[in-house]
Amino acid sequence: MNIDKQSIAQKSIYKDLSLAKEGHRKIAWVKRHMPILHAIEERFQKEQPFKGKRIALSIHLEAKTAYLAQVLANGGAELHVTGSNPFSTKDEVVAALVDGGIATYAIHGASKEAYEDFLKATLKSAPHIIIDDGGDLVHELHEDLSDYAAHVIGACEETTSGVLRAQARQKSGVLNFPVLAI
Repeated sequence: MNIDKQSIAQKSIYKDLSLAKEGHRKIAWVKRHMPILHAIEERFQKEQPFKGKRIALSIHLEAKTAYLAQVLANGGAELHVTGSNPFSTKDEVVAALVDGGIATYAIHGASKEAYEDFLKATLKSAPHIIIDDGGDLVHELHEDLSDYAAHVIGACEETTSGVLRAQARQKSGVLNFPVLAI
């Protein structure tokens, strides 16, 4: 995959790219200690199951989840990542993702307004797949940013609050794509 890292860095939102070395070190440690995810990564590199797909990912941005983002990218996906909670976001991990060619929009301790801007930047990719933690991406695709939902195949959600939000939409008949409750 030919990644224009400079272009990724220009469109990403992050605190300090000089933190990338520490982020890479932390992600490498995770990779060494997650053999199942590493095996999935090797399979994805060969099979490219997400080739041609855009994935929007909203998660607690730390080393374990950053490695998951790298695995999905190595499976052929064009990733657009944001943090699901500005206070759990690790700036060095964000820098490592950006440095590795993954569009990322997150800063530790960001304001509510900045967090909303990060969600919007993530969804402007017009994703096919949503991986959500808290339901904010799915919510935005049903409310203010519905124009970016045209290509969505489906989403997954891992929190009770996000699942409840999706279930309420489904019950009301306004859930525009399937959401898998994890």
